[in-house]
Amino acid sequence: MATIDYVEIPASATRLQSCASQGTSDLRPAVKVVTSLPHPESTPRGTPSTPASAQSPTAAATAKSGFSLQQALLSSTFQLPANAPSAPRATKGTPKLLSTRDPLSIPITTANFRRFVAKVGPVFWLQDRLEEIVMWRRGWKYTAVWMCAYAFLCYYPRLALLLPVVAVLGVLLGSHSCLRNGGDVAASSQPAKVPPPPPAQVSDWSMDWLANVQAIQNLMGAFSDAHDQVYPIVPHLNHSSPYTPVIFSLTVATLVVSVPMVALIPLRTTFLVLGLTPFALTHPFTMYTLYPIIFEMTAGHLATLHVRLTRLVDNDRLEDKHWRSELREVELWENERWAGVSGTDDGGTGDAGWSKANLRPGERKAWTRGRDGWSGVSDDGSGDVSNLTFSLSPGWLFVETEDWRPDLEASWIGCEHADQDGWVYTDDVWMHPSSAPRDVWKQSSGMTRRRRWVRRIYYDPAAAG
Repeated sequence: MATIDYVEIPASATRLQSCASQGTSDLRPAVKVVTSLPHPESTPRGTPSTPASAQSPTAAATAKSGFSLQQALLSSTFQLPANAPSAPRATKGTPKLLSTRDPLSIPITTANFRRFVAKVGPVFWLQDRLEEIVMWRRGWKYTAVWMCAYAFLCYYPRLALLLPVVAVLGVLLGSHSCLRNGGDVAASSQPAKVPPPPPAQVSDWSMDWLANVQAIQNLMGAFSDAHDQVYPIVPHLNHSSPYTPVIFSLTVATLVVSVPMVALIPLRTTFLVLGLTPFALTHPFTMYTLYPIIFEMTAGHLATLHVRLTRLVDNDRLEDKHWRSELREVELWENERWAGVSGTDDGGTGDAGWSKANLRPGERKAWTRGRDGWSGVSDDGSGDVSNLTFSLSPGWLFVETEDWRPDLEASWIGCEHADQDGWVYTDDVWMHPSSAPRDVWKQSSGMTRRRRWVRRIYYDPAAAG
C-alpha cells in the first residue's frame, strides 16, 4: 500500500485494508456499548412554571405525580412484605430499647404517625424561631439582642444554670394578658375570664395539621440532603479506604499536640468567637454582598479546584486494571433552549424556562455525541433518547467506577465563556458564546445553551481478543 507523506495520521487511527474478495475480511465492526444518559445535578428540566430556587429537587420530581398525600403515604410507607419481621432491630438477650418497644405493625405505625403529626407543632415552631434568629429574618435588632445575651453568658458562664428558670419566666410573661390586650395595662388590670388551655393536639386535616406535615416533609428532605453530603466521608472512617490509616495517624498526632495547648486556650473568648461567627456568616450583607464578590473573583479557581478534586476522587476509586491500561475520554453534549417564563427574575441564569422540549424541529437534538448537535442521534432523527449507543473500538470499555462528569471548566471553549455549572450560553442560532444570557437575546427571538459531559474509557486486551 502506498504511504501518504503529506497527511498527519493520528496515533489512534486504524488503517483500513482493502480486500479483493468481498466474502472474506479481517475487519470487525466496532463494539456497540449502551450507556445511560448523564444525571444533571440541577433541578429536573421541563418544570418552567416554578423557579429553580423555589423548591427542592424532590418537590420538582414529584410535582408531576397525581397522588394525594394520603395515597402517597399508604403506597410508600404502609406496604410491608408478608415475611417482614415484627422486631427487625431486636436481638436475643438484649433489653428492649425505645426503638424496639413496640413491634412493627401497620396499625401502630398509622396511629403513631397521626399522633406525631398532631403534636409536633411546637418543635417546628422552635425551629422556625431559631432560624429567624440565626438568619436575621426579623431584623438586626432582634438578632442583636440574642447575640448580646450569648456574649453575656460567655462572660458569666455560671448564669447558664439559670436558663431553665429564665425560660419558664419567659413563657409566663409571653402569655400574660397585658400582651394579649396590646399593652393596655388598665384593660389587663380588670378582672377577665380565665383563658382556656391550649388544645392538646390539632385536628386531623386542619391547617395546622397540614403545616406540620409540610414541616416533616421538608425536614426529611433536609436531613437526606445533609446525609448525602456527609456520606462520602464515611468510607474513610470505617477502614473501607486506603486513606483510613493516614487519617488515623493525623488524628492521633493532632490529639497529642492539642492536649498541652488546651490549658492555654481562653475558653470564654473561644466560645464567644465560635458562637458569633455563624451570625456573621449569615448576615444579609455577607450573604448578598460579600459572597457574590468573593465568588466572582474566585469563580474560575473554584471550578478548577472542583474539577481537580473530583478527578482525585475518581482516581482513588480506580482499580488496578484501570491503572495498568490506557485511559481516554469520550464526550457527550447536552443542548437546551430557553422559553420565557413569567414570574421569574433569575435572568435566564437559573433552570426556569430552560428545557430540552423547547428545542425546535430540525435543530440540535437534546443529547448528541458531537459538538455540532447532530452526531449520535437516532437513525430516524427523532428527539430525545433514553440511552445512547457508543461505537467504541475493540477492547475499549467504560470505567466502571465512574459516571458522566460535567465539564465545569468548559475546556472546549474556555472557562470565561461558561458559568459555574459548565453551561455555555449562545444566541438563537447557537453563536456568540457567553457565560451568562444577554438581555438582547431574551428580547429577540430567543437563546440557547449547551454543556459538555465527559467519561473515561480504558483499554482491555482481553476484550479486544
